[in-house]
Formats: sequence, structure tokens, C-alpha cells
Amino acid sequence: MGEVRVGGATRVAAVLGFPVAHSLSPVIHNAAFAALELDWTYVALPVEPGTVPVAVAGLRALGFEGANVTMPHKEAVADAMEELTDDARRLHAVNTIQLRGGALVGHNTDAPGFARFLERDAGFDPAGRTALVFGAGGAARACALALARAGLTRIVVALREPARVRPLAQALDGYPTVVEAIGFDDAAMAEADLVVNGTPLGAHGETIPLPKVGPDALVVDLLYRPASTPLQQAARAAGAKAFGGLGLLLHQAALSFELWTGRPAPLEVMSAAAVAALADQT
Repeated sequence: MGEVRVGGATRVAAVLGFPVAHSLSPVIHNAAFAALELDWTYVALPVEPGTVPVAVAGLRALGFEGANVTMPHKEAVADAMEELTDDARRLHAVNTIQLRGGALVGHNTDAPGFARFLERDAGFDPAGRTALVFGAGGAARACALALARAGLTRIVVALREPARVRPLAQALDGYPTVVEAIGFDDAAMAEADLVVNGTPLGAHGETIPLPKVGPDALVVDLLYRPASTPLQQAARAAGAKAFGGLGLLLHQAALSFELWTGRPAPLEVMSAAAVAALADQT
């Protein structure tokens, strides 16, 4: 892998967020570009709340190839797109922008990224199963959509305010998956084959009530910092299989890469770059 040179013909992609300095996306994508010897570069762009429409218009004006979108802008970017894929429309959240024929097209690669993670990394088939999901924000809704599409029978959503389940239920409209909302503190009494944490709880040592899980259960904490959260530790102590959020991050990034470049993503290279960056930050 030779020296990276950025010149006048270099194609540019970015991640939009606020704050965004902590993002692993530049490390992941630049490693992929280098591995395939593509004359591309990827940068992080801090976009303050309220300036999303101007920032998105600027991508086209400046000739960007595309962008990723992270917190807190996924919904605002969806409103600024000229076209939305079905997933982005259902979730009302965009995490990938593609400049296609000059048009701003909003994608959501979180849902198919989670499906890839379940199949390829975790070896888990949701068909006929029950899931408990903590939270109903953008990441939780994307996971729920992937699960419903894969034939999940029932999804229980644990929330501080159960009435806030409505956007998640609407995202699953047309699928036979039953959606039920419960209080956060009631989660310990639930039973599930799959548990997903879609909240920030655990990033600073907070605990989450682990439901009843057996040895065949899978627990996924979408956080990837720290590498092992209290929920993962509790799941392993209960005999369940547990994963952090790095797999979803990588698979959604790979799908974005493929949309922009038309090339298969070098997932192993991207994974190694992410793991090394996380090790440097600890």
C-alpha cells in the first residue's frame, strides 16, 4: 500500500455529524480506498444543527461523490433529499447520501447492514423468533425493520415512555411482526431469543436490565465503545452469545462504499483499520 496522495482528480466522500471528530468512518473508508488503490479520500465534516439543508446542498456544489450521516442529522437529512429509498422512507432516516445523476438520493444502509451482521457474523436467523429491543430511535428502528423483513414473529420494545414506540411500529407497516411496547424497568421479566440495545446506555458503565435469555440467545449492544459493555458482560455470564456494535458499523459502511464506488468493499481491511483505531483510543 503506497503513499496516499490527494490531487485535483481525487474523489471525495464525507461523514456529516455533530460532533463528528470521534467518528471511525474516515479511518474505515480511507483504508478501503487505499486497499483498492482508488483515488478517493474521506473526511469528517462537523455540521451544526439547523444547517443541514445548506450542508447537503454544498455536497453537490462542491462535487462530493457521497456522504454518510451520523447523529444527530439522519432525520433532517431525510427531509433534504430529492429521492429516498424505501428503507430510508420507512425509517425517516438517511445514513448514506448518493449523488446520482446530480440528484441527492437518500439511503439507509443500517437495516441491510444489521441483516448482514446477523447472517455473516452472528449466524442468527430471526425467522420465527422473538426480540427485545431497548429504544426506538433511528438505529433501533433500522434493526427492527431488518428483523421484520427476515421473518421475526414478535418484537418487544423497552422504553422509558412506551408511547414513543409509534415511529418504530410505523416503520414495520405491512409486515406481520407483532410490535409490543413495555416499560424499561419491565424488561428484566421479558423472554427473548435476541436482545438489542439501541440506546446510549452502557457507554459510561450504565447497566441495562437483562431479560431471560438461554444459551441459544443472542445479545447485541450497538455501542462499540467500550468494547465490552455491562450488557455484554451480563449476557455472557448468563451463557448467551454477545456482540458489540462494530459489526453493524462495518457492514453499513461496506454497503455505503459499494453504493459510491460500485466495487465490493474490502471488509477485512476495513475491520482491521477500525479495530486498530479503537485500540489507539483506549
